[in-house]
Amino acid sequence: MERKQHIAIFTTASLPWMTGTAVNPLFRAAYLTTSGERKVTLVIPWLSLKDQELVYPNNITFSTPSDHEIYVRHWLEERTGFISDFNIRFYPGKFSRDKRSILAVGDITELIPDEEADIAILEEPEHLTWYHHGKRWKMKFRLVIGVVHTNYLEYVKREKNGRMQAFLLKYINSWLVNIYCHKVIRLSAATQDLPRSIICNVHGVNPKFIEIGKQKTLELESRKEQVFKKGAYYIGKMVWSKGYKELLQLLKEHQKELAGLEVDLYGNGEDSAQVHEAAKKLDLVVRVHPGRDHADPIFHDYKLFLNPSTTDVVCTTTAEALAMGKLVVCANHPSNEFFKQFSNCLTYDNSQGFVKTIRRALTDEPAPMTDAQIYELSWEAATERFLRASGLEEAHSKRLSKIPSKGFMSVSLSTKRRVEDASAFVHHLASGFEVSRRAFGAIPGSLQPDEQQCKELGLPFLGGKRGS
Repeated sequence: MERKQHIAIFTTASLPWMTGTAVNPLFRAAYLTTSGERKVTLVIPWLSLKDQELVYPNNITFSTPSDHEIYVRHWLEERTGFISDFNIRFYPGKFSRDKRSILAVGDITELIPDEEADIAILEEPEHLTWYHHGKRWKMKFRLVIGVVHTNYLEYVKREKNGRMQAFLLKYINSWLVNIYCHKVIRLSAATQDLPRSIICNVHGVNPKFIEIGKQKTLELESRKEQVFKKGAYYIGKMVWSKGYKELLQLLKEHQKELAGLEVDLYGNGEDSAQVHEAAKKLDLVVRVHPGRDHADPIFHDYKLFLNPSTTDVVCTTTAEALAMGKLVVCANHPSNEFFKQFSNCLTYDNSQGFVKTIRRALTDEPAPMTDAQIYELSWEAATERFLRASGLEEAHSKRLSKIPSKGFMSVSLSTKRRVEDASAFVHHLASGFEVSRRAFGAIPGSLQPDEQQCKELGLPFLGGKRGS
């Protein structure tokens, strides 16, 4: 019997944090196993109780990794309708408040045994390699594929001294991705160009949204009654950089032209109080609500989804709104290129275009979704795109070669290999000392997991084996 190809998916977040890098890799793991041709392991962060309380919503916490795994699997099975045959492993992580991100602690490549180290998918390869200190990814695995989720440069530009930080980060990201990845998939052209990268949206939507959309299509085709009884809304993490700044500014500038428009905003986040205050100052009716699951019945009857964000790479909520059969108004921006193929996606180029598009959307009705359009948004289609873009279809049909990993440096004589090896050595050296790690923004004490993390995850505690 032929040995199954093993795929390890490493990501930077986990449920119940409802962020793209928690949700999309989870669906990817589920749909990559449906054919039965591959063995898949999803590798996700385990946080201490203190960090869980900072990150996870609604006071949800877990005492053990097994409790966390039960939660993740239950959430997934409720949405896919099938039991997924993939493994889940946890790596020690810590939450960085200033980066609003989870960072890995220790060498997370060790979680995959060498005999299973065929293919690694790094969801956010820049993020996973910034402070990586351990076995080199391309020497551990036969094929390493990065999937770029986040437009880090755009976020950094909005901070103090942002342009200089973005300039440096651009080169650091390119340098690290070149060292550690054989191939990179960028979800859209909104991300920075990276070595050996291609652009392809390899994400789908939760099947629940497609079922909602199919029901709305049936209602539209029957025309028995008004299908969409509510007006406009937006949902997203309530931080200014997630489109709220752009949306409220556009509404403020065009209150007279958009008189009568009512908008509901849904979300939780660090800037919730400020968003509330800004909304109150408008003459338009803008209601601000706590965040909810986008599949909640409260959203089913909205006709119009507004999303002027330009920091997204491919906005998940935009895809979900289209899947539910709604009209979507969004900026003519590289992050929305995938959505332009759908007749219900209306784009604008400037603030006057925003007004015209809103007026048109308020008078038009969404067009019923075709079967082809519905399929294009599904995870089945996204998985097909991923297999083509990553080259895994070819990799499955031929045996991949593996660089021997006895030492850190490889023995290739090619100039390109030597330069890459030298770069890897420099990064390995710099990431091995606490002083240099902290100088580049690493969380203090993140070179190795602490005793409590090791105890919770059943890992050996290395004690004093740390950089100085």
